[in-house]
Amino acid sequence: MKRIAIIALAGLVAAAFAASAGADSVTSLRGATDIPAANPAPAEHEPKTVRGKFERTFKEQPPLVAHTIDDARKYKINLRQNGCLDCHDKANYEEEKAPMVSKTHYIGADGKEKEEINKGRYFCTQCHVPQMQAEPLVNNTFVGNVGTK
Repeated sequence: MKRIAIIALAGLVAAAFAASAGADSVTSLRGATDIPAANPAPAEHEPKTVRGKFERTFKEQPPLVAHTIDDARKYKINLRQNGCLDCHDKANYEEEKAPMVSKTHYIGADGKEKEEINKGRYFCTQCHVPQMQAEPLVNNTFVGNVGTK
């Protein structure tokens, strides 16, 4: 037991010495280029909204949010409330003239359909995102597979 402790202590001392000896030779991946003091804030863009829904670009893509969700009080999602369900829940969607949440969102861990939304699918904006009217940051040649076999 004493021997293991001595070997471990010697290893720690050697590691500390090696780290302090090489500290002066560490360089950044960006080389000698300094980090600017402050970066400009990114440009703000207007939300992109459509009447109806956005086309999907690949099979199994979650639907995109076709309206703004900026109103933090109306669209608040926390453990006690979910503003999305005010319109999209199966109890309200017809009256609100909104698309209903997919039936898959009501299937519980036991595989049976429930009356309330599965809590694992409760935080809508994890998958369903609004769109912005913005130019792509990089060139993109992506071609979706919707409608192809």
